[in-house]
Amino acid sequence: MIRGKSAEYKRTYMECVHSALVEAFGIPEWDRFQRIVETDRENVELPEGKTEDFAVIELTIFPGRTVETKERAVSLITDKLVNELSVAPTDVFIIINEPPLENWGLGGRMPG
Repeated sequence: MIRGKSAEYKRTYMECVHSALVEAFGIPEWDRFQRIVETDRENVELPEGKTEDFAVIELTIFPGRTVETKERAVSLITDKLVNELSVAPTDVFIIINEPPLENWGLGGRMPG
């Protein structure tokens, strides 16, 4: 995200993403492993049609969800950002990473 958004904007942004994941993936309400990485405007090259609200959202998730479930998550995240923060849908760029369980470490243990 481009640096300069208010703390309230960033909280709302994270809430939009989280609530969409609760709804689409059924993750627990407490599962809030999120971060915002801000970059100075001069370090971002935006294609034509993008605005200062452009952001890359990277989801790193356990493997196994269907394409339809992931499509639902992308749609819900975008809709919530549009409705709550007036972000243009074209300013929402989502990447879903699904590393295999053998590449996760949680609390000092490997899941599965």
